[in-house]
Amino acid sequence: MSKKMHAAIITHYRQPLPVMQPVPRPAPQPNDVLVKINAASINPIDLKTMHGGLKFLLPYQFPLIIGSDFAGTVVAVGQNVTAFQIGDAVYGRPRKNRIGTFAEYLAVDQADIALKPRNLSFDQAAAIPLVGLTSYQALHDLMALQPGQKVLIQAGAGGIGTLAIQLAKELGAFVATTTSQRNFAHVKALGADRVIDYHTEDFATVLHDYDAVFDTLGGRALEQAFQIVKPGGQVVSLSGIPDGRFAAAYGLPRWKQGLLRLASHRLTRLAHQAQADYHFLFMHPSHTQLEILTRLIEQERLHPVIDHVYPFSQLNQALTYARAGHAHGKIIISFDA
Repeated sequence: MSKKMHAAIITHYRQPLPVMQPVPRPAPQPNDVLVKINAASINPIDLKTMHGGLKFLLPYQFPLIIGSDFAGTVVAVGQNVTAFQIGDAVYGRPRKNRIGTFAEYLAVDQADIALKPRNLSFDQAAAIPLVGLTSYQALHDLMALQPGQKVLIQAGAGGIGTLAIQLAKELGAFVATTTSQRNFAHVKALGADRVIDYHTEDFATVLHDYDAVFDTLGGRALEQAFQIVKPGGQVVSLSGIPDGRFAAAYGLPRWKQGLLRLASHRLTRLAHQAQADYHFLFMHPSHTQLEILTRLIEQERLHPVIDHVYPFSQLNQALTYARAGHAHGKIIISFDA
């Protein structure tokens, strides 16, 4: 059996597209499983990683295999692994210093995966881990959304938005979202209660007294979020500037903590003026939370939304499509196609 595999490699930041190369197949460490990847998905963090947008937080070494979540089949287990066995169908999001799902095999810690939902194909399951964990940690862990509370989820037709809307409704919230007119029926079918066409309406002028905002856009949209939350409200962002609180919790050196406190000063001030709480979210892998998502999926209370499936051989076409920003749901890379 060959000990080589094909993988999508970048050798420097701002490399336009990865190069497919044969590389050594990883060997599982004692707490790892080795997974033959059946499908992976493209996420904004992959594009940010390639561009170098996260190097302040994640200074990767090169060459680097990119890709952040997957579904696949266990083909080997480390000596300490008890939760999984060869032949198990699993899915997950590897920890940030061990990414590399755009490859035929991945060694991943058993704490970062769960059994694949039985009612999903590998392609469907690959759409869930990163967006599912991100949405759960934003809406459940940080916002602690309660039934009847109001939340704005930006970009409701995107990869994060399509899952976050469903999860917020599962938590009992009233959900507003932004999208273009052509996606209204789609996001309403997912459960959105109030849909705003960002081409013709400004959410900051039509929404008031919201309990929370889940920001996926950053920039001006994030700053405007503080205009619509009530005192005591929560603004959670994936695209804003990390603040000093996050930097300290993440364990960054003091000089980086200081720089981020300065860089996030405007957001901190806006949060103070609104009497709201601002959180920058850098999601973490979680076997336990994946199992929660699996139960909801198997009970048909959550489902993946997929825009397009590309074969692994067309990964660069898929990345180019993702970069255009028009996908409705997730873009999947299939290794079985």
